[in-house]
Amino acid sequence: MAAVDVIVDQLVSLWRKAGVRQRFPWMFLLFSVLGSAVKELDFVPQTYFSGSRNMLNVYFVKVSWGWTLLLLTPFLLLSNASFSRSVSFLGQRLLSLLVATAMWFVCTETFFYIEDVTGSCYENHMMTAVNAEFVTKAACRRAGFHWNGYDISGHSFILCYSSLFIMEETAAMASVNAASLSSLPRLVMNLLYLALNLILVIWVWMFVCTSVYFHDPSHKLLGTLCGLLCWFLTYRVWYLKPLSPGLPPQRHSKDQKQHA
Repeated sequence: MAAVDVIVDQLVSLWRKAGVRQRFPWMFLLFSVLGSAVKELDFVPQTYFSGSRNMLNVYFVKVSWGWTLLLLTPFLLLSNASFSRSVSFLGQRLLSLLVATAMWFVCTETFFYIEDVTGSCYENHMMTAVNAEFVTKAACRRAGFHWNGYDISGHSFILCYSSLFIMEETAAMASVNAASLSSLPRLVMNLLYLALNLILVIWVWMFVCTSVYFHDPSHKLLGTLCGLLCWFLTYRVWYLKPLSPGLPPQRHSKDQKQHA
């Protein structure tokens, strides 16, 4: 499919630009701050995306980590197989998925814990009467009451972290030796790459919507900073060390010419 190849090449060229990759992480911090300011000043009118029941939130963001893994796992296997089909090599690269999932789990569970220990159960949204019978958000809401605690934005965290995770793991596409794959795996890999770029656009758009319409400023800022920190500690610190899943493989220009 020539059209798919053309679009893939254009996207690869875009992400190959150092300026794009360098600025992309800090864009989330900028959006979080500016979006929070817009929300506090009430500059943006209510829209379809200002409600939590919008389609993208319900069917994508609520299960965003599942979408990320669903698309990234087969892509990672196919793209990395063009460098080496060694089981140990592919297994090492798959560890990046395990590490990212562990960080997602630890962070989100920590957010839930903080909201529980800092919150109280109220009988209504006016928060005029406390119901001391319920000591967790889950129990409080199951009973039909309102919980108010320090709610670090899980949306800000997961959308930021998932986007940076996808950016890093799809970087190998710029060095993939397509000739080492037969036509069907190559087509599947290209379609997965397009899908990952599309889901990345959705994550960024919903991050902006979260910044503009939901949560208190500090909740969003902390969630965003946690996402940035998880990305930085892995791809900019730990993965540069020998005992790690390592960075996505890349060929030097000389190697690429030999495989062209």
